[in-house]
Amino acid sequence: MHRTGTAVVLAAVATLAVTTAACAAPEQQAASPLGKAHTAGRVTSTGQYSWPGVYFEGRFRGTGVGIVLNDAANDYDVQVDGVTTATLVAPGRTTYRVEGLSDGDHRVRLVKRTESPHAAGEFGGFVATSGGAVLPKPGPRTRQVEFIGDSLTAGYGNMSTGRDCSATGGVTRNTNTDLSFGALTAKALDADYQINGFSGLGMVRNYDGHTPGTSYRDYYDRALLHVEGDVWRKPPTWRPRVVVVGLGTNDFSTAVKPGEPWTPETLVAEYKTAYHGFLDKLRTRYGPATTIIVSVPDASGAFPEAASQVVRDRVALGEQRLHYWNYADPALDRLGCDWHFSARDHRLIAAKLGDYLAGLSLRW
Repeated sequence: MHRTGTAVVLAAVATLAVTTAACAAPEQQAASPLGKAHTAGRVTSTGQYSWPGVYFEGRFRGTGVGIVLNDAANDYDVQVDGVTTATLVAPGRTTYRVEGLSDGDHRVRLVKRTESPHAAGEFGGFVATSGGAVLPKPGPRTRQVEFIGDSLTAGYGNMSTGRDCSATGGVTRNTNTDLSFGALTAKALDADYQINGFSGLGMVRNYDGHTPGTSYRDYYDRALLHVEGDVWRKPPTWRPRVVVVGLGTNDFSTAVKPGEPWTPETLVAEYKTAYHGFLDKLRTRYGPATTIIVSVPDASGAFPEAASQVVRDRVALGEQRLHYWNYADPALDRLGCDWHFSARDHRLIAAKLGDYLAGLSLRW
């Protein structure tokens, strides 16, 4: 679905005492930003990333911790021992400090709430406060899930209380990918995850025909979305056993306009061909043991029919661990920005997806 402007809504929520400094002392910083931080996201070796929902997890001993960041485009949540202690709004180049904790061992999590296809964020690592220490990073979780899609997957405008969010901060301030259905589902499964959502893009056609000649498939392989030709170097540790694909809303939600290279019929045909190719790519990357779910939020129309036909065709040829999941539900209120899913909707969808996964014979 489409994107709209940005501005402000969520103020920092600090249940702990926090301060911000210009930078951390060099001797405090880890040699590598990921040396003592666990992440499952598409993050470069220098700590840069673009996709929404990227998170970093660490452990520390003492009464506080510093988080080194360089990002003037995105918003973040800081969580300590499972509790969100602050929201950082486009923090820029800074070391954000959490202080005033009881002296002991703690966990810290930094999560990117927002999309930034135009810019990269940069994580510089966790740093110790006086008298404390950053401990070895948490180990990866046994389960891994990848979510692929558009604005519905990214959690676009999910924190808004109304469909017009221009007066309450715009889309960016009203978005929290950490509360999207994908993130909620993965956390309920105690799984590491990626939320590879990109608003406005489709499998072959983008929302209302914008940016012709491009599609989601042009960006999927990247770590840094704004860098032409960038390729994410998939580590051998990233082996998701569930991949949920939700692409097609933008292809079909607006009518084909004069001058576009499709008729309604040829758009369906090209969409199905492209979907087959994209699923071939996922199978090559992740192998036959991975369960792939083609997901659709619409009850009727060209989108669900085309997506379900792709699955039926492949299953008829013998492909296993491929499923079609239609989660259209009249209970969804779509009260997020611009008729997107609300936070309530994302919770409902996560529950439905959890139930659906429980009925599959998954090989975790």
